Amino acid sequence: MTSVFLFDVLVKTKKSTFIMKRILLLCLLHVNFLMAQQGIPVPEMTSCDSDIQSFMATFGIPSVTMALAKDGELKYMRSFGTADIAASEPTHPYHIFRIASVSKPITAIGIMKMVEDGLIGLDDTVFGSGGILENHWYFSNSTIIDNDVYAITVRMLLEHSAGWDRNVNCFPDPTSPYPWFFGGCDPIVAPLHITQSQGESNPVQEEHLINYVLERNLNFPPGTQYAYSNMGFLVLSEIIEEISGISYEAWMQQEIFEPLGIYDMHIGHNLQADKREREGEYVGNGFTTLDLYGSGSLVPWEYGGFALDAMDGHGGWTATARDLVRLLVAVDGFATKPDILSSGSITNMTTPSSNNPGYAKGWQVNGANNWWHSGAVDGTASFWVRSNSGYNWAIVLNQRVVDASANAFWAALDAMGWDCISGTSTFPDHDLMDSPTVNASALMAAGDEVSQMELNWTNGNGSSRMAVMKDITNNSEPFNFSAYPLDGTDYNANAQFGAGDNLGDGTFVVYNGTGSMVTVTGLDPTKQYAIRVYEYTKNANNGDNALYLLGNPAEEEATLSINEAFLSSNVTVYPTISSNKIMIEVAIDTNLTYQLYDIQGRLLKDGTLSYGSNEFSIAQLNSGVYMFAIGTGNTKIVKRIIRN
Repeated sequence: MTSVFLFDVLVKTKKSTFIMKRILLLCLLHVNFLMAQQGIPVPEMTSCDSDIQSFMATFGIPSVTMALAKDGELKYMRSFGTADIAASEPTHPYHIFRIASVSKPITAIGIMKMVEDGLIGLDDTVFGSGGILENHWYFSNSTIIDNDVYAITVRMLLEHSAGWDRNVNCFPDPTSPYPWFFGGCDPIVAPLHITQSQGESNPVQEEHLINYVLERNLNFPPGTQYAYSNMGFLVLSEIIEEISGISYEAWMQQEIFEPLGIYDMHIGHNLQADKREREGEYVGNGFTTLDLYGSGSLVPWEYGGFALDAMDGHGGWTATARDLVRLLVAVDGFATKPDILSSGSITNMTTPSSNNPGYAKGWQVNGANNWWHSGAVDGTASFWVRSNSGYNWAIVLNQRVVDASANAFWAALDAMGWDCISGTSTFPDHDLMDSPTVNASALMAAGDEVSQMELNWTNGNGSSRMAVMKDITNNSEPFNFSAYPLDGTDYNANAQFGAGDNLGDGTFVVYNGTGSMVTVTGLDPTKQYAIRVYEYTKNANNGDNALYLLGNPAEEEATLSINEAFLSSNVTVYPTISSNKIMIEVAIDTNLTYQLYDIQGRLLKDGTLSYGSNEFSIAQLNSGVYMFAIGTGNTKIVKRIIRN
């Protein structure tokens, strides 16, 4: 009923002597359609493709995404298999997956950023008088029975030496309301027991999980031992929230990810129905538990068993492999590309702790100066590695192995990056990280109420951009895109809707170029359309591959009717105080009308406006306040003027 290996596998990575024999590869080629390859082909690195496919066939893994950088340049970005449970959707490099405990070094990066900025100190205490969380909205009311809790510091949380040992039993037998017993003491495995014992409603929140161990005796004096702790990294998430005043997720996105052009990292959701756009699905191992929402039903652990949205900084993140490598290159300590932390902060973060020479602050480390972290929950396995020789890689799966072959599975996953490197004699010159970091924005759409719509946007920092459009009239979900431009693929655009390339779900390319507007024709006034603008970069440095930024695109839903926001942005009336004349500037090439009213609402004049400058004499009017109503049909904006 429950998963014995539910959370976190710590793997020792090095240039492994484990080399998986792949003598069955040729015999398995007939099932290669199950491991379809997606992403930009890299002829120099086909051995990596073969290794991944062999791994998938050996262990029955539905989906693998991998990205690998050398000397700060992204050389390889490929995906294999199918991203959904039904095995009908090929996995693409743009797919987002849960990364489990790879979240921990990500949290460590955020904490070290706060330390570097002087917001907190590594030796600051966390709880009680003078502690960072002294006035926390929840923990300030905790009943702490072990005074050693007040000695816990930020450093101890990062190094898993705060005093909590999840291997020491703390749950009752049975662990009510579950009819079975949970061994150990990791609250994340028993969300219903946590809420029940603390008188809280379901689903469990991260504060409830922390409080469950906070109000118990510690297992050892803080700072004296190493014991891997999910709760410690949840506390670090709370520290980020307390100091910043915003959510942990929002602060990490604002301060760490978005400055690097990373927009596809989010805290995950619990249920399949709530998955994010472009998020894959997770294939469990058949383990079930009680629904964390309290329905009493048995559900898969991976969907409704554990509270992923309460796992925050210890295991809650979802990401693409490419974004993980982009982040890793920004903290790897190499001079190839700028780091977001100082060299001193990076050294501090990756120096082994006094209690465990194999663990630093959120990172597994070894004497060869390799840093890494693995991650595992039901339906997910992940690996994130920075090697001492300038290679960085990320591997994310949508299933893991927990049977008798689990050790071989983890050894093979550990070896995958090393084998890819050793099997490549010559690396390509391209850098697939040479892609946009700022997407287009401020998309505005104005229809003529007949058959045309003018799109305007503000360009991002790509070399070009592509506007796409989709009929969503009968869709219940907003936007509802399910097909996207693929890296390395060029697309033909046509401003007549339906005549450009179809991305695969009725999303048509209506513009492809370096400009910031297009007039789309062939539209239906009874339809509603979803529009997006994606930035991309294509140049010699990235191998002449069009690389698209899919996260945070400019987007809009519109009909052929002009809306007020668009009118306000494209119609300017000046000066607003005059005794002589008024100018009305129209920035859209469509038929607009105007009506001039006095303060009593009497119509004084009306007519049509032209594209560009329109001049009106008001010298004949009496002094007072007047209004111009400008628009089309029932959509109007009102601009006030004063005749002095």
